[in-house]
Amino acid sequence: MTKAELVEEVSRVVEMNRRDSEVIVDTIFKSIVQALRAGEKIEIRGFGSFRTRQRQARIGRNPKTGARVEVPAKRIPYFKPSKELKELVNGPGPTGESPAAS
Repeated sequence: MTKAELVEEVSRVVEMNRRDSEVIVDTIFKSIVQALRAGEKIEIRGFGSFRTRQRQARIGRNPKTGARVEVPAKRIPYFKPSKELKELVNGPGPTGESPAAS
């Protein structure tokens, strides 16, 4: 699903115009980014949590030249799905059959 499809779905479900739906989706994404930049974690019950991890500085290689390159330390965002989300994704399919039985 793309951002445009998400905006369309919000617009359809909430029965509001596309522009207002886009503002809502953009605001949610911006809020998540701002919280992660501030070092906070975001926890959405039944969905999952967004956090950042610290990556140490390291020596890498330029794939084109093979030259050594220093890669600086940085924070990386990551998402950890909730148990409920995992169960929903891996639950019974449309035929009622579980994915493990396939």
